[in-house]
Amino acid sequence: MAKILLVSNGHGEDLSGSLIGKCLRKYGHEVCSLPLVGNGYSYSDEGIEIIGNTQEFSTGGLGYTSLKGRLTEFFQGQLLYLLRRLFKLILVGKNYDLLVAIGDIIPICATWLTGNAVVSYLVAYSSHYEGKLRLPWPCKQCLSSEQFLGIYSRDQLTADDLRFQLSRAVDFLGNPFMDSVFNQEFSFNKENVCLGLLPGSRRPELDNNLLQLIRVIELLPNKTLSNRTLSFNMALVNALDNKNLETLVATQGWQLMSNINNDISYQLTKGNCKINIFRNSFAKVLQSSDLLLSMAGTASEQAIGLAKPVIQMPGFGPQFTASFAEAQRRLLGPTVFCAEGRPGNKKLFINTSRLILKVMDLSEMDVDFQNECKFQALSRLGEAGGAKRIAQAITHLIE
Repeated sequence: MAKILLVSNGHGEDLSGSLIGKCLRKYGHEVCSLPLVGNGYSYSDEGIEIIGNTQEFSTGGLGYTSLKGRLTEFFQGQLLYLLRRLFKLILVGKNYDLLVAIGDIIPICATWLTGNAVVSYLVAYSSHYEGKLRLPWPCKQCLSSEQFLGIYSRDQLTADDLRFQLSRAVDFLGNPFMDSVFNQEFSFNKENVCLGLLPGSRRPELDNNLLQLIRVIELLPNKTLSNRTLSFNMALVNALDNKNLETLVATQGWQLMSNINNDISYQLTKGNCKINIFRNSFAKVLQSSDLLLSMAGTASEQAIGLAKPVIQMPGFGPQFTASFAEAQRRLLGPTVFCAEGRPGNKKLFINTSRLILKVMDLSEMDVDFQNECKFQALSRLGEAGGAKRIAQAITHLIE
């Protein structure tokens, strides 16, 4: 069996890489990882060795989305860190039989520079953005080279597009990051429509997003809140612990309550508003929700893949800005909604609260809308088992 190194550049990419790596190990391969951005916790959670010392930055590798983000990355030293990681890859790459590039131009070019055999999962690129994928230079040249033994896309439209552009095989086998929600089932007692709240996973953006989400909940009609026709589940990461959460929401007049019941350990409360808190349980919140109010990236994609409608609310970034949200709507299709208004503006909060009620009615009553959600889930994200199918394909390539 082969020695394989997974090279990825982002939290979502790390998640996909870890799931592919988990399946590759089941086929007997020796698997290690080299995340280019962040600590690569998804790999360590699966017991996959991480090469070299890693470091987390406040932009999460997304500084390119704004001038402020670029400057922040520069002054924090992220560019130098990335160069050190790329140098590490060139040093250790010769020790592996195959490199797997997961992400965008950075891991693609980095793995090409090593001279090794490479397989690429293009999770960061999709033809849904503009109808035709315009790969940045020299990404197209790298993918066309004989070094790249296999190329896997994130959707069928992109596979068809790149197959024509590159004049070579490009396959859509599913999205591994969906397996983490497809393959888990949770028992959760609910008697009403459930709105999932996704503030994201990176601080300090997470803190700002959370405050904006609860502003929207406050603006929902009292009748909806008092009759409990709509309940709220929020997915939080441990990076925002209870002490900091309590201090944060107190600025808006909310309280953190504990020991609610067997299903719910913590709850944010303000008047008739009650929001259930679930830590490191994005899959549970996604599966238990009928619709999602989101300021997140990968979690929104997973929601669409589960045929759940998503309501966006753009924030101040560095990730979930208005431009990011608009691009996400093009990527994920017509079951993603966004209200009018500028980030942080009361008009946006009011319009979003009204949009929640509208989409809630659609998801409950409109059969055509329900079928559209299912169609978009299959065509945009694919069926369960993407990681296994990619691992099988890689194994066949190197046998």
